[in-house]
Amino acid sequence: MEPAFLGIDIGTSGVKALLVSHDGSVLASAGAEYPLRSPHPLWAEQDPRDWWDAVRKALRTLDGMRSVSLRRVSAVGLTGQMHGLVALDVRGEPVRPCILWNDQRTFRECARITEAVGADRILRITGKPVLPNFTAPKLLWLRVNEPDAYARTAHVLLPKDYIRYRLTGAMHGDVSDASGTSLLDVGTRRWSDEMIAALEIPYPWLPELYESPQVTAAVSPEAARETGLREGIPVVAGAGDQAAEAVGAGVVAPGDVSLALGTSGVVFAALPSYRYDAAGRIHTYCHAVPGGWHVMGVMLSAGGSLRWYRDTFGDTEKSAASARGADAYDILTAEAAEAPPGCDGLLFLPYLSGERTPHADPSARGVFFGFTLRHRKAHFTRAVLEGVGFGLRDALGLVRSLGLRVDSVRATGGGIRSAVWRRILADILGVDILTVNTAHGAAFGAALLAGTGAGFFASVEEAVARTVLVTGRETAGEASLFYERLYERYSALYPALRGEFTHMREFLEREAGKGGEGEGE
Repeated sequence: MEPAFLGIDIGTSGVKALLVSHDGSVLASAGAEYPLRSPHPLWAEQDPRDWWDAVRKALRTLDGMRSVSLRRVSAVGLTGQMHGLVALDVRGEPVRPCILWNDQRTFRECARITEAVGADRILRITGKPVLPNFTAPKLLWLRVNEPDAYARTAHVLLPKDYIRYRLTGAMHGDVSDASGTSLLDVGTRRWSDEMIAALEIPYPWLPELYESPQVTAAVSPEAARETGLREGIPVVAGAGDQAAEAVGAGVVAPGDVSLALGTSGVVFAALPSYRYDAAGRIHTYCHAVPGGWHVMGVMLSAGGSLRWYRDTFGDTEKSAASARGADAYDILTAEAAEAPPGCDGLLFLPYLSGERTPHADPSARGVFFGFTLRHRKAHFTRAVLEGVGFGLRDALGLVRSLGLRVDSVRATGGGIRSAVWRRILADILGVDILTVNTAHGAAFGAALLAGTGAGFFASVEEAVARTVLVTGRETAGEASLFYERLYERYSALYPALRGEFTHMREFLEREAGKGGEGEGE
């Protein structure tokens, strides 16, 4: 029986289980959803036990498919949402729901950590500033606000590592995911004694760390009965979702760059050595490739900007799509092609959820700038596509500032399906936009890590070389020079409006009679 590898992705909205053949072909996939709870403004939580229930459901669905058998699985790779705080007691039971990556309650704890350790020192150790997304400030929040839960805590895991625990009984982690905790010395790929001591976090709470393709444990008899997997098959360390997605896109060698255009937009670049942006505008992590690092810039509303635009202004397109059996996004982007590059002076700032790269500013807001009586709907639609492109160019410029030459970018995510948007991105970024034969994101990367750990591939690089192929190329054209000049005008808008963004947020908070309205909602 030919070997197959299982990738499990613990996403924010649901789990994805992907069965991949030894040659990289996808045999089957299944998923299951779970709820996200927000008991207070800015909070985002999930019950880790819901993840495990969803994993069991997805695997049973896979095993029930015709011509599919989990008995073929030779190894399991894990990936998922980063930064979440899974606090367990001595029996391995959650002491409270997981505080997720998009929870914004800890901005005060971030300030305390920065003051205690020093901003420059934190950047040198962790490769990035402390942000509310990360795990360490969540632990400090728990200590102050839920002391009973904190007192019962005996183990701290990240979301995918809770699934490892349920599969194997072992509490382990990997260096790529741990890079997003603010507790890892990213340059040495070890827990930071300095950060742990400064924050007074018990060292035994933290899991032993591995490189992403290393085998950590084996499927237990109990998990085998619950899931249909064979007892004893290896479970590799896996990776955070962005590193796993980069593996799935073939971004593993120093200088390789990817662009993930989903709800958010991520520019990801593999680094030749540990380096970081001294201003903290772009963030450094350990890569899923052993001994490698990557740098990452994140814009919070990329495809999310177009979705907002469709939902708010796209009734005509949605009706037309319903009548024709088409996609409203395809109709919108086709209309955008009718407007000229630059939209006759109309610019869009895509800060609908605040921003992270390069402006770590939760007060930032979306803006249409420069519209006149001559502008039509096609101009506004194209301005959204171009504004996202300019925001991604901000991140790509920071990648280049670290000394990396970027000639091409491997693009993934739903937004890349639009030929119009691919053309706009190639012209704005000034690089070739490459598409690849894989469309299953982080779960596919996790499966390749599993195949590497099982010894079928000699390395992550070999796994990628044997399974990931470039299938398309969009080359920058004549509009590229025009966009170069227009980017200067786009870049001037945020500094000019930054103070007004803050003033508007403060005004709304006063009017509402409560604080915190705009902290990354």
